[in-house]
Amino acid sequence: MDKPKTLQQAIRYFSDEQVCVDTVAAIRWPDGPVCHWCGLQDKHYYLAAQRRWKCKGCKKQFSVKVGTIFEDSPISLDKWLTALWMLVNCKNGISSYEVGRDLGITQKSAWFVLHRLRLALQHGSLVKLGGKGHEVEVDETFIGGAARFMTAKRRRRLITGSGPSGKTPVIGILDRKTNEVRATVVAGRRKHHLQPEVLANVKPGSSIYTDNLQSYDGLDYKGFEHKVVDHAVRYVDGKVHTNGLENFWSLLKRGLKGTYIAVEPFHLFRYVDEQAWRYNNRATKERPMNDADRLIWRYRRLRGSG
Repeated sequence: MDKPKTLQQAIRYFSDEQVCVDTVAAIRWPDGPVCHWCGLQDKHYYLAAQRRWKCKGCKKQFSVKVGTIFEDSPISLDKWLTALWMLVNCKNGISSYEVGRDLGITQKSAWFVLHRLRLALQHGSLVKLGGKGHEVEVDETFIGGAARFMTAKRRRRLITGSGPSGKTPVIGILDRKTNEVRATVVAGRRKHHLQPEVLANVKPGSSIYTDNLQSYDGLDYKGFEHKVVDHAVRYVDGKVHTNGLENFWSLLKRGLKGTYIAVEPFHLFRYVDEQAWRYNNRATKERPMNDADRLIWRYRRLRGSG
């Protein structure tokens, strides 16, 4: 069967437990199963009744779940993979209440499942964006603080001042050539908060476009061609603008305000990673639909990591 393109097809596709095992095995071990305990490859046999492998070297058994976010979870793989399909294909995100209703599990279990899956969406790449001839947008935004949507108790707890007070800053970096975005929750928007993120994620020689925030001053002396657009005067000055990141911010905030409603600051980085992954793997003419198997299973998370 072709990869599912609708929720109905996804539910049917993952209804067979063996299909789920084969799907996760193909993603995790593209060159064939590898023993989790001794690392041997092609020296094991499959126990069909138990849906696990037994290694001929160490004589131990292992399954596709061991060493992953699925390990020791009482939730079956068909629900895990359906939830994964829903998460990566819903443009504005999907709430734990909706996942719980659709999959027949509690809201707390759905919340746990979604946070484990968001862990898999963290890019964690060591490869920097940009380079010679690349145009890179850098911008920051604040998340939270919309008092009119809060209860009185939450408003008293979170709104302690005006402007950015009580809000969480997020920096975004967009490479126009590859159309890849990275976003990170930061402690503030001063120079020592923002510039280390630029240096860690952008190659020297790139053309960097920002607004006139003084925290970006000095990037010219660090190997970048830095150009600024003053938003008090105009939003676009030829190629110098940050409208690509403004598009990403609108998608992020639409999901946070419309789907997730209230996100605590200490969980915000999970939702930012989710939206960045979805943006970087969104549908294009060359790739009409998102494909859940593009997740990288390199993290090998054990239980308790969600």
